[in-house]
Amino acid sequence: MDILIIGAAGMVGRKLAQRLAKDGTLDNRQIESMTLVDVVTPKRPQGFAGKVTLETADLSAAGEATRLITGRPDVIFHLAAIVSGEAELDFDKGYRINLDGTRFLFDAIRLAHGEDGYKPRVVFTSSIAVFGAPLPYPIPDEFHTTPLTSYGTQKAICELLLSDFSRRGFLEGIGIRLPTICIRPGKPNKAASGFFSNILREPLVGQEAVLPVPDDVRHWHASPRSAVGFLIHGATIDVEKVGPRRNLSMPGLSATVGEQIEALRRAAGEKAVALIRREPDEMIMRMCAGWGPGFEAKRATALGFTAEKSFDDIIRVHIEDELEGSLS
Repeated sequence: MDILIIGAAGMVGRKLAQRLAKDGTLDNRQIESMTLVDVVTPKRPQGFAGKVTLETADLSAAGEATRLITGRPDVIFHLAAIVSGEAELDFDKGYRINLDGTRFLFDAIRLAHGEDGYKPRVVFTSSIAVFGAPLPYPIPDEFHTTPLTSYGTQKAICELLLSDFSRRGFLEGIGIRLPTICIRPGKPNKAASGFFSNILREPLVGQEAVLPVPDDVRHWHASPRSAVGFLIHGATIDVEKVGPRRNLSMPGLSATVGEQIEALRRAAGEKAVALIRREPDEMIMRMCAGWGPGFEAKRATALGFTAEKSFDDIIRVHIEDELEGSLS
């Protein structure tokens, strides 16, 4: 089996590549090669016996999508995107990277299908940003997509393309609407939702973090470990069971910022909580008002997707995967 990961230098992409390298198989088939692609050179996963090719490429550049599928990978994980805050600030860049790059990839696959019948499994990372207020709680699977950000609009358009290209038989697509991933390791990024991770990650290692929204803001979360699990399950699931609605809202955990902070208090005490500095940000608060507070995710759960049940679990996963006992 040959695997292509586009967006492999990002946090989820790195963890996905490492998980596949560790497992060595996908859907009970040996992984013979992986091609890892991003706009910066991805890192080589450790412990993989097969061939690894590292590529630097911009999917939205002319001809790049066609070049990347020349080897006809069996499974394509399409994770490449710029995040919500950056897409809102730079309109042109958001549409070029998030929409045009995806369309170029799907169209390259379509043309290859016409040449030799090529039909890969394509796992596309969408987002709960495809939904916009006013929103019920919990949000049902049948709720309409009415995004209120450029990022959410770009992802919603890509969802429609994925379903249509799948319907026409050009590819086997499945769209994974990721919850906000928390706790993200590493440094803060430009995502407007980044503070959900920041207010836990930094205090856990004794650093200050800024909270730009009130404690009663409720949102939908899953850990990086769960995100990788979603992608792998999406690559192996029987698409006939998914049906024509190829985009799925993933299971997750609905919690308020205050509940996050209480979980931090249980894990690391008052000293850690005191490192959270409240600085209201009007732009982020406006964006938060349009985000989904929680989802039923009945379809995804019935299809075998799973996530954490409490923020204590999310913090535990972060400590296990990133801190390696440094708090003890």
